Amino acid sequence: MEIKLFDSELKIMNVLWKNGDTTAKEIADTLKEQVGWSKTTTYTLIKRCIDKGAIERIEPNFVCHPLVTVEHARELETTELINKMYNGAADQLVASILGRRNLLPEEIKRLKDIVSKLE
Repeated sequence: MEIKLFDSELKIMNVLWKNGDTTAKEIADTLKEQVGWSKTTTYTLIKRCIDKGAIERIEPNFVCHPLVTVEHARELETTELINKMYNGAADQLVASILGRRNLLPEEIKRLKDIVSKLE
């Protein structure tokens, strides 16, 4: 299932991924505090997520349950980034990331472990 979530919808999903099943009211309260959204804005975005199949609405109390995992969303976003910016070449993305910062020795070790498991 490929569901494209926009940045605003990801804010809704992030609340659910962090807190688990949450009422729409609690999501609205959280996002009002975090980003200043009105209740109407939040409910509109929740409805969009429901329409896309990313959230299930459970009654009573308009409880929102995430149908998409954070791992799945990350995978889709990463694939889109690789395709859009690196012509589908994942190694170029990794090279770009590695070339832009000084990695700590433990980060380098973790990366080597990941690569060795792929071989």
